[in-house]
Amino acid sequence: MRFQGADPYTETDKDPKTRDIIDPHAEQIPVTGERVSTALITGSNGLIGSEIVVHFDSRGWRVVGIDNNMRAEFFGPAGDTRWNQERLKRTCKDFTHRELDIRDREGVRALVEEIQPQLLVHAAAQPSHDLAASRPFEDFDVNAVGTLNLLEACRRTAPETVFVHMSTNKVYGDRPNTLPLVEKETRWDYADPADWDGIDETMSLDGSQHSLFGASKVAADVMVQEYGRYFGLRTCCLRGGCLTGPNHSGVELHGFLSYLIRCNLEGREYSVFGYLGKQVRDNIHSYDVARCVELFYESPEAAVVFNLGGGRANSVSILEAFSKVEALTGIPMRWKYVDEARRGDHICYISDLGRLQSSLPAWELTKGIDDIFEEIVESWRRRLAEETL
Repeated sequence: MRFQGADPYTETDKDPKTRDIIDPHAEQIPVTGERVSTALITGSNGLIGSEIVVHFDSRGWRVVGIDNNMRAEFFGPAGDTRWNQERLKRTCKDFTHRELDIRDREGVRALVEEIQPQLLVHAAAQPSHDLAASRPFEDFDVNAVGTLNLLEACRRTAPETVFVHMSTNKVYGDRPNTLPLVEKETRWDYADPADWDGIDETMSLDGSQHSLFGASKVAADVMVQEYGRYFGLRTCCLRGGCLTGPNHSGVELHGFLSYLIRCNLEGREYSVFGYLGKQVRDNIHSYDVARCVELFYESPEAAVVFNLGGGRANSVSILEAFSKVEALTGIPMRWKYVDEARRGDHICYISDLGRLQSSLPAWELTKGIDDIFEEIVESWRRRLAEETL
C-alpha cells in the first residue's frame, strides 16, 4: 500500500500519459451508454455508509463503495463488517465494492478521476476514543489525512462533486459539559431552559479536551469547511450525535445502543463508565442520516455545517436504555458500574436541529427512539441466530 512517497498531484499532473493508469487487479466499474448519477461512499461496509449505499441504489444511482474492513483490525472479530459488504452485493442493483484504504493517496485520486462521482459521502473513520489514544498515528492518518486525500482528489479531478463528510459531535470536545446541568432520577439534563433544544453549531471548539479521536475529527471537519470556503467546493459537515441502526456492528468501544442490546441478548455484563449511568445521548437512525445527505445533495452549498442527531425526542440515558431493552426482550440487563468516566465523554448531549431543519425544511426524523430499539433488537436476534447455524 502506497501511503508514503511522491505526491501524485505534483507528478502525474505533469505527464498526461500517467493520468489514466488503472490497477489491473481492481474490480472494474461497469460502463454503460446511459448516463447514470454516481455516488462514491467511503466506509461502505459500516452502519452509515451501507445505509447510504442502499438509499442511493434504491434511487437508481450507480454506487461505488470504498472499504477495507479496518474495523476488524481495530476491534477484532466483533467489529468485522464483511457480512454487511456481502449483504450489499447480494441485495443492491448497481453497487460495486472497491477494496481501498483512504490513506492510499494515489489510489484515491485514481478512483475519483475514473468514476467522476456527482456525490461523495465520506463515512470512513477510526471511530474510537480509546483506540485513538493507543494508536494516534493511525487515528490521525485515517481521520484527518484520509479526508484530505479525498478532498484533494475531488478538487483536482472532479471539482463538481458534492462532498458530504460524516463528522461528529466530538469536535466540541467536553465543552458541552460546561453547560449547567441538573441531576434527575434517570438522567442528567440541561438546567437552563435556554439550552432545552440542545447544542447548536455555534458552540466553540476551543478550550476543551477532545480526546485524540476528537482532535483528528476536528482537523478533518475544518479541512472540509476550508475546501468549501477557499476552493469553492460544495461541502457539508454533518456533526453526528449517536448514529445508530440495525446494521451496526456494535462493540464496547464503539456503537452504544447496538453493543448494549447485544450484551442484553447474550447475557453479557455491560460496563457503565461514570456519571451514574445517567449520561444522555441523542440517537438518530441511519435512514434519517441518508435522507439528510440526499436533501443536501439536491440543494448544495459551500462549507455548510449541521448538527445531526435525534434531538430531544430521541434522547436516552444508559439507565433508560436498560429499561427499554429489558421491556422488549424480557431479559434483565447485567451491568457493572465503573466509577471513572471516559476522558472527554459527554454528560448530556442533545443536538439542536434548528439550523438543519431551517436549511433543509423537507427533512424530519422518521424513526423514533422506540422504532430504533425494536429494529436493533430484531437485527441482533437474527444475526445471533445465524451465528449458531
